[in-house]
Amino acid sequence: MSARNIGIPGVDAPKEICDDINCPFHGTLRIRGRILQGVVAKKNMKNSVIIRRDFVQFIRKYQRYERRNSRIAAHLPPCLKNEINVGDLVKIGETRPISKTKAFCVVQKLERKVES
Repeated sequence: MSARNIGIPGVDAPKEICDDINCPFHGTLRIRGRILQGVVAKKNMKNSVIIRRDFVQFIRKYQRYERRNSRIAAHLPPCLKNEINVGDLVKIGETRPISKTKAFCVVQKLERKVES
């Protein structure tokens, strides 16, 4: 079984092959909707990761910004499981609901930019 093109520019299929039905590359899962990126915060579950997205929110009363974060549960296909660890920057895509909390799937590991 060969990997299919998931339709996101710049995302290549992983080198490993898996037989997961919820894999966008080797299964029947379609990526549609939002494409987000964040840092892997937890990798304790079998086929899931928790992604942390940091952002700033403007508070009008005080004319200041505050830092906030959101945590998103995402499906981690077996073909990407070995290369993604806690602390990695990843790209996730929206899918149909896979479970009660999961409606995103990890599609790519991104390289962090080194700031000097």
